[in-house]
Amino acid sequence: MNGRSQLCAVDEMGYRIGKKIGSGSFGDIYLGINIISGEEVAIKLESIKAKHPQLEYEAKVYKTLAGGVGVPFVRWYGQECDYNAMVIDLLGPSLEDLFNFCNRKFSLKTVLLLADQMISRIEYIHSRNFIHRDIKPDNFLMGIGKRGNQVNVIDFGLAKKYRDPKTHLHIPYRENKNLTGTARYTSINTHLGVEQSRRDDLESLGYVLMYFLRGSLPWQGLKAATKKQKYDRIMEKKMTTPTELLCRGFPSEMAIYLNCCRSLRFDDKPDYSYLRKLFRDLFVREGFQYDYVFDWSIQQRSVEEQRQELTALKSSAHLAQAAQAQAQAQAAQAQASASQLPRRKVVNQGEDETMDKGGRAGGSGMRSRQEAGGWY
Repeated sequence: MNGRSQLCAVDEMGYRIGKKIGSGSFGDIYLGINIISGEEVAIKLESIKAKHPQLEYEAKVYKTLAGGVGVPFVRWYGQECDYNAMVIDLLGPSLEDLFNFCNRKFSLKTVLLLADQMISRIEYIHSRNFIHRDIKPDNFLMGIGKRGNQVNVIDFGLAKKYRDPKTHLHIPYRENKNLTGTARYTSINTHLGVEQSRRDDLESLGYVLMYFLRGSLPWQGLKAATKKQKYDRIMEKKMTTPTELLCRGFPSEMAIYLNCCRSLRFDDKPDYSYLRKLFRDLFVREGFQYDYVFDWSIQQRSVEEQRQELTALKSSAHLAQAAQAQAQAQAAQAQASASQLPRRKVVNQGEDETMDKGGRAGGSGMRSRQEAGGWY
C-alpha cells in the first residue's frame, strides 16, 4: 500500500489503514482503525487489476452467512483507489498461529474443544447452502475480548454454492475437476478430481484434527519437480495410509470420524450431531472439564509467570547490587574517616600503643581493627 492509497482509504471509508496482519486466498489483510470511534477492524484488500478478482464474491458470501455464530460481520465493501476493499470484524490469532505458539502439538482436550466448535461452523456454512472448500488451521481464528474462546471461520474466496437455496437441488456429480483448496488437508476425492460437496469439508477437518494431535501429517514435506507431481505424491501417500495407521496412538474416535466422512456419498447430508457426540462422549470419558482452558491459555500463563519471575529476579539483582554499592561506599567513607583520625604522640613505645604484625606502632590498635573488619 502506498501513501496515496492509505489517504484515499481514510477519506472515503472512514478507516485508517495500518500494518499488514495476514493474507487470504485472494488478497492481503490489514489492521484498520475507525477514525471517528477508534474501533479496530480488519481490512482485506485486493488489487482491481487482479487477474481473477474474488473479493466482491467473498463479501457476498459473508453477507449470506451474516448472523451465524463464529462468522465475522462485513461492515463495508467497495472500491478504493486501486483496490477492492472489505472491512470486517477484527479477530484474534489463527489456530495455525496458536499451534506454533504451543510448540506444534495440541493436547487431546484442546483438540476436542476445537472440534466441537469447528463441526458447528461447518454445519452452519452448509445450512446456508455453501461449502467452504479450504478447511485448514489458518482459516479458523479465535475471537478477542469477551469472545476470546470462540472459534471463527474466515476466507470464503473458494466457497461454492452446492445446492439451490429454494429447491435444495444438489449440484451434479462431476469429475476431472482441478484441485481446489490446500493439498495437505484436501479430501481424497478432491485429489481424484471429483466435484466437492459437504463430505469433503468434514474429511478435511479430520486431517486438521490429526495434524494438531500428531504435530504433522505423513504426506508433509514430500519433494517433487512440479506442483502437479507434488499433489500426486500427496494423494498417493494419503490413499495408502489407512486411517487406523494415521490415528494410531490416539483414541479410536479419531479413526471412526474419518472413516465416517470417507464413507459418505456425494450428495449425502452428514450427521453433524453424531460427529459432535462422538467427540463429546470421548471428552466426558477422558474426564475433561468444559472450562475452555486451551493449551495456549496455559502456555500464555506460563510465559507470563516466567516473565514475572524474570522481572522479580532482575529487581532482586538490582537491589543486591545497590546494597553492595552502598556497603562499599560506607566502607570507603569509614576508611577515609579513619585515616584522618589524629595519632597520639609516642612517649614510651610498648606501654601505651599496640604493635602491628610488622612491628609498627598503631594508635590504640586502630590498624588491627581495620584488618579485622571492624568498619565493614
